[in-house]
Amino acid sequence: MIGYTTLGTNNLAAAGAFYDDLLGLLGASRIMADERMIIWGSGPGQPMFAVCRPYDEQPASVGNGTMIALNAGTQELVNQLHAEALALGGTDEGAPGPRAGSFYGGYFRDLDGNKLVAFVMG
Repeated sequence: MIGYTTLGTNNLAAAGAFYDDLLGLLGASRIMADERMIIWGSGPGQPMFAVCRPYDEQPASVGNGTMIALNAGTQELVNQLHAEALALGGTDEGAPGPRAGSFYGGYFRDLDGNKLVAFVMG
């Protein structure tokens, strides 16, 4: 259902390095990059993730209530992704752990303040 998600950034080089490391843990790599945008993917037909400088050339800002969820597949990888995000300069928004029902997630913000969660169900 989702083809790709895009988050704005004010520092494309720093965001690129952050997500190269973080998304590499999920098996994703850069599939396209130019002076305005970087896109990562893990294979043909799979959802993609992108960061970009806003087209209107205004500063990127964080959407209130906006969050991107990264399906980690295991609790161990949730823990690893959360720890890596913090090691790369991201900020903690909720340590990995069980939430409602069978949901296990770890919340963090990237270098631009965008909120993400690494999660697994079951």
